[in-house]
Amino acid sequence: MSVDAAPFETHVVFNQPPPFPERNLWRDDMALREAVAREGGDAFATALDDYGALAGGELYRLGFDANRHRPLLRTHDAQGHRIDTVDFHPAWHRLMDAAKAHGVAGLSWQHPRPGAHVARAALSFLHHQAEAGSSCPLTMTHAAVPVLRREPALAEWAAKAAAPHYDPRDVPIAEKAGITVGMGMTEKQGGSDVRSNRTRATPLAGEGEYALVGHKWFFSAPMSDGWLVLAQAPGGLSCFLLPRRLPDGSRNALRLMRLKDKLGDWANASSEVEFCGAWARRIGEEGRGVATIIEMVMLTRLDCMLGAAAEMRMALAQALHHARHRSAFGRRLVEQPLMANVLADLALESEASTALALRIARAVDAAARDPQEAAFARVATAIGKFWICRRAAGFVNEAQECLGGAGYIEESMLPRLYRQAPLNSIWEGSGNVQCLDVLRALSREPQSRQALLRELEQARGLDGAYDVAFAALQRRLDDTVAVVAEATARRVAASLAILLQAATLLRAGSPVACAFIASRLADSAPPAYGMLDATVSFADILERAWPSA
Repeated sequence: MSVDAAPFETHVVFNQPPPFPERNLWRDDMALREAVAREGGDAFATALDDYGALAGGELYRLGFDANRHRPLLRTHDAQGHRIDTVDFHPAWHRLMDAAKAHGVAGLSWQHPRPGAHVARAALSFLHHQAEAGSSCPLTMTHAAVPVLRREPALAEWAAKAAAPHYDPRDVPIAEKAGITVGMGMTEKQGGSDVRSNRTRATPLAGEGEYALVGHKWFFSAPMSDGWLVLAQAPGGLSCFLLPRRLPDGSRNALRLMRLKDKLGDWANASSEVEFCGAWARRIGEEGRGVATIIEMVMLTRLDCMLGAAAEMRMALAQALHHARHRSAFGRRLVEQPLMANVLADLALESEASTALALRIARAVDAAARDPQEAAFARVATAIGKFWICRRAAGFVNEAQECLGGAGYIEESMLPRLYRQAPLNSIWEGSGNVQCLDVLRALSREPQSRQALLRELEQARGLDGAYDVAFAALQRRLDDTVAVVAEATARRVAASLAILLQAATLLRAGSPVACAFIASRLADSAPPAYGMLDATVSFADILERAWPSA
């Protein structure tokens, strides 16, 4: 053969997994389906099935485009007029439209019956797997509704925030069937310490009307129709609704200074803003701003843990898909004992996180009807938010290792998930804030402590290792409450979270409960995934986690 005739093909592609397939994310998730039924949301199963197919198909594909084409801030138009708008890729608008239409931001309020919050939580869980950035404005819109409902003058805002309609136009809300609502709480000097806010609210002639002057360091979802913000009124820190457009159609006096250059969450826009005498309406009493938004905070914390659990779920699915199609040393990766151990351990973490998040969703759902569930929700949201969000980043990184280098390149979804994973642990109060909140609830709110212990008590007798760990925790709680030892807050919150996960799995009769407890409640829990006892049935756990296609 002559040199000229030599082929130039250097390789043949083989031993590569096919593209991640379109899947119904609801039907494929046995743990989620069981949790929704167990926690009272099964009446909405058809709606969840529909959205599972949409999220695992069209929305999954759109998520790549929405993150590839980041939002763009335009402060002025071609003629030099201040416009303060953010341009998004069409994929973003389709994601938002689908989510609003299917109740991700409003089902709890559109169908106010038992189980609605559980079903809405599951919708959020499904949507977050397809595209996490759009979950931010959806979460805030959902959580703003009960705050807006506190003021009769804001009834239109509350109704349109809950409505199943998305309208991205920058026009007054009177011209829209549905709206979105953002938040502006933190400032440069304060962060989580919102009581140090310096934005000033000066009363105007109209009842409940103020002019705001100041800034917000994180002004989330800057293309929302309005924002709930905190500012210092004459009577102290107060809550306000600040609209983008005034009733006469003119722009409100706010200026978007820049978009945040974030580690992840690329599809979503976060901004810094200045208020230049912006008109706002007070919600609640002056000086009661934190108390006014506290229900909103509980709802957004719930969505933080749902988002983290959803990221774990999608990362696990990506890892399992790869391992079932890739071979090494003569066997598929999923058949290699050590890889199967890692994947099974990830599956345990994923199911436990999903189960606890949905259990807390039931407590939130029942809070208005059941004082015990309200007390449990008060402390459990902080516990779950701390622990589940804390586990997400390490979980996603372990899933990346299952793919090796393929999990580090942008054609894979895993880099996006890895960048996203730390966000939920930071947003709505970082880990220390949550753990201190847990300590305060345990030491100052006897009803929350009693509700928490009652929840854990109901699993006693179902597993010996659980009983030992529960008894040890009770002794530690007695010491902690007596001393209020802030330095131990993370240890206490982590122990409570793992016990709550174990209790939830045990009471559910989950087939993975014993393996979870054996690996998490030992005196010295393993420091990494993939250290399950060799007697654990890895194959059964993995088939439950992600059914074979």
